[in-house]
Amino acid sequence: MQNTNATTNNISTFSPNLQAQDTRANYWMAQVTVRLRREICWRWYQQSGNNVVAGNSLPPLENPLISSLNLTRHWQEKYHFFQTDPTAKYLTDKLTVSSPIEPPPLRSSFGWVIDTLGLDEIAAFVLALGLIGTFDRAAGTVIANCLNDAVATQPNLALAQLLWDEPEQVLAIANPSHPLWHYGLLQPANSTNSAAMDWHSPIVVPPIVATCLLFPSNPLPQILEPIYEAGDRAIEIPETASLVALRLPNQSDKKLRIVPLRGAAGASATEILQGISQITCRGIVELQSHAALLENSSYLKSLVTICWLRGIDLWVRSNAVITSGTEARHSHAYLLPLQSIPIAIFLEIRDRGELNHLPNSLLLPIVDLPRLSYSDRVRFWHQYLGTQDTSPDTSFNRAIAECSRRFRYEKETIRNICEGLQGMPISETTLIAACRAELDLDIGELAQKVTPRFEITSLVLPPKQQRLFAEIYQAMQALTEVHYGWGTARVWNESGISVLFAGPPGTGKTMAAEVLATQLDLPMYRIDLSQVVNKYIGETEKNLKRLFDLADVSDTILFFDEADALFGRRTEVKDAHDRYANLEISYLLERMERFKGLAILATNRKKDLDEAFLRRLRYILDFPLPDAAERKRIWLQVMPENADTSQLDFDFLARQFPLAGGHIRSIAFNACLQTADGSTQPQLTMERVIVSLKREYDKLNRSVSLEQFGCYAKYLEEMEKPNKST
Repeated sequence: MQNTNATTNNISTFSPNLQAQDTRANYWMAQVTVRLRREICWRWYQQSGNNVVAGNSLPPLENPLISSLNLTRHWQEKYHFFQTDPTAKYLTDKLTVSSPIEPPPLRSSFGWVIDTLGLDEIAAFVLALGLIGTFDRAAGTVIANCLNDAVATQPNLALAQLLWDEPEQVLAIANPSHPLWHYGLLQPANSTNSAAMDWHSPIVVPPIVATCLLFPSNPLPQILEPIYEAGDRAIEIPETASLVALRLPNQSDKKLRIVPLRGAAGASATEILQGISQITCRGIVELQSHAALLENSSYLKSLVTICWLRGIDLWVRSNAVITSGTEARHSHAYLLPLQSIPIAIFLEIRDRGELNHLPNSLLLPIVDLPRLSYSDRVRFWHQYLGTQDTSPDTSFNRAIAECSRRFRYEKETIRNICEGLQGMPISETTLIAACRAELDLDIGELAQKVTPRFEITSLVLPPKQQRLFAEIYQAMQALTEVHYGWGTARVWNESGISVLFAGPPGTGKTMAAEVLATQLDLPMYRIDLSQVVNKYIGETEKNLKRLFDLADVSDTILFFDEADALFGRRTEVKDAHDRYANLEISYLLERMERFKGLAILATNRKKDLDEAFLRRLRYILDFPLPDAAERKRIWLQVMPENADTSQLDFDFLARQFPLAGGHIRSIAFNACLQTADGSTQPQLTMERVIVSLKREYDKLNRSVSLEQFGCYAKYLEEMEKPNKST
């Protein structure tokens, strides 16, 4: 292109007073505008035979086939027109104005991109063509007329070839690996795959990218929140994070690098990211969650392009990007279209498996976020609640200490809870309730949450077992003081309590677990062994890991019913399945010892449990069949309070029938079902109870003689008589 030392006209767009901050952007948009105006002049000339326009309308559209066939036929005439027609020549002369000489451009500006990527004139022109379509609302109609298509209001490569004096040069831009596409500066308007573009596919500079190119001094989009450095203080970060940070400045300048940050929910990565930022001398911004916008993958690519333009890296939380499809959401596959843009993305993950679908060439080593210690949690509770008195002697501070042990929340979760408590009178009860409300255990199919039904008064045990049960309750209550006041936490790995409830069916094992849940105010989950134990090698261990990892966030009761199915004796190794079965038991023993809540195992077959496993349990509580006195207490307890039970002989029932509490409860309920007749004053009779008792023995397949029923045997004889109504 011929250069003169003339200056360009201030008008660079169709709309008046529309100027960019970047001088070279204005120059190249002016080049686009002039060429579009010159093309319109030619179309007017073709339609009317002269350059005089009747009215203010644009030239009418013509048949696309005829228009294409006439390109070659009229080329010489068109070239001559550009040199001789007064208006066209005026516009042609303006194209010879040289690009202005300017000081070093601001980073992320149009001029900076041209210099950094070494773009030639045709690339600068096509980029400006894309900018005009985004920046100037008046350009759409002009573009449509030049393309001879009323609905084609966005530019395409065909338009670039039509306007440029050396149309063969546009072919290089059509290559998907060209820097304009590679760095996300241009994007196909109707496709997320640049390889699918053709001559007629609309091309755009995304609006947020256009803003960055045209106005480099503008602030970042609000969706990108800067993570500020903590002053001049050198931030200490884990060695793994430092090593990863040292590798980032040496990364290839041609592709994305992904740094996984693995941590618990609510873990704060801010300090580690600030430390990495100090080492790399690059800013880091956090991608704020905005699912509606980020469903569009091209918008996400535009944000990454902005990060490259500004020389910053990106922090993506696990809940920040929601893409359609479960597979994409869990595998972070949305990152794959971004891999040509050379920035670092710090990616929050929970598990290594989330990275399986990402190429290893993009991944740097995982940086594990350190978990808060107990003392850290106490400090943050005081800090975010604004408490001045940290003396452990006050009831409120004891509540903070208890919450710090019971709820292993991370920094951001603690801060969110405290923000929700602002302006409220805070007591021990409200603090624990707020912590409990934040808890969201998504254990899924592995367990079912249990709503406790029983109080301590419902539990009938012999004195020895009653005392041991009280010791279990006291042990859970004392964990905070003993672990962190006396200093046992380190030696015992902050572990909780594991107990075994053993005894025949119906002796109260499940009831005792629910009573503990009520007394301790802890959520209780019944483990579904059919879901946990998997026939495929290694799957049981994965299920157990997921279960314990989720439950360890807060003090929780895990209730393993029929535990002998999972914790049975380890077998002699005869094949691979035996070896893996033993590994599963060993893994379970190790996780049980590290579990910070209350694990309750219930079994009817204590003798079938592995002895090594029994030795690792904190308490073993045997539930015997109740004696006569205990059975009477149970009979009295299970009777509904609104029913008249004055006719029942509780001494006889307790003395004659050695049943467990669960069976007694079932008998009482069945008797109530058979008695109900709509009466406002229901009355249970011995006849109904005796019949229900016999039904229970039959259900258990246990024999009982008529003599055992004494004087009430007559009710059974009546039961055996044929029903006259039939």
